[in-house]
Amino acid sequence: MMKGDLHLHSTYSDGSATVIELIQQALSRGLTHIAITDHDRVPRCGDIPPVTTLKVMPGIEISAYDFQGRRKAHILGYAMRDTRAVTAFCRPLLERRQANSLRQIALLAEHGFRIRPQHFVKRAGHVIYKQHIMEYLVATEQVEEMFGSFYQETFKNGGYCDFDIEYLDVSAAVRVITEAGGLAVLAHPGQQHNLDLVPELVKLGLKGIELEHRKNTEADKASIRAMAGQYGLFLSGGSDYHGTLEDGSSEPGSCLATEAAVQLIFNNNSDK
Repeated sequence: MMKGDLHLHSTYSDGSATVIELIQQALSRGLTHIAITDHDRVPRCGDIPPVTTLKVMPGIEISAYDFQGRRKAHILGYAMRDTRAVTAFCRPLLERRQANSLRQIALLAEHGFRIRPQHFVKRAGHVIYKQHIMEYLVATEQVEEMFGSFYQETFKNGGYCDFDIEYLDVSAAVRVITEAGGLAVLAHPGQQHNLDLVPELVKLGLKGIELEHRKNTEADKASIRAMAGQYGLFLSGGSDYHGTLEDGSSEPGSCLATEAAVQLIFNNNSDK
């Protein structure tokens, strides 16, 4: 029996677990297949150790946006033959995210917090997220908890660090994954209320929809199944695990892709 969690985040983006720790957790939970889908970065294959009882795929979750509908529309990418074009496509977003975080750090320092960009040097080559900033503030006992009142008042609800970056165009995201020989999947449409994008995205190469996700309601799932059936799309799924860097993060293996999706994605990968 295949048990695949195809939506996991590591320290390559805003997850608290390393790739090796994710693999260990997957093994302990009896998973047979996992995909590491960090935001806008593909994990280096060299960081994925050989495992006999678990198949591990480096994927991606592109932080995309439907500019016409003014809503987020994240796209998962699997089994990409050549990720260079995908990496180049995502690079400007990563640069914007880093600049955004450095601006937030500077504002926090102006407000009296002991925080400087040098405190994140251990993440050299990686991008700083607001979750990393909060993690540091909690670790240095300047703030009591990760997602408490300080976070809500400062990084949300019009606080002085409440500003975001421009995401990547959702149509272009589907296209770049498809052109890389990969399989593009619409992530958690119940969370971002964007299932109606499917007809247009199918024309650009969309191959699947994420069915099993903690933010998809039963009503969402019924609509997803109907849409997938109408357009011949496979049904993926995953925990969207972030560990301690997300409020209420679910555990690896708590949401699984259909066996048909796991087989299709990993067979597509083995053909390359």
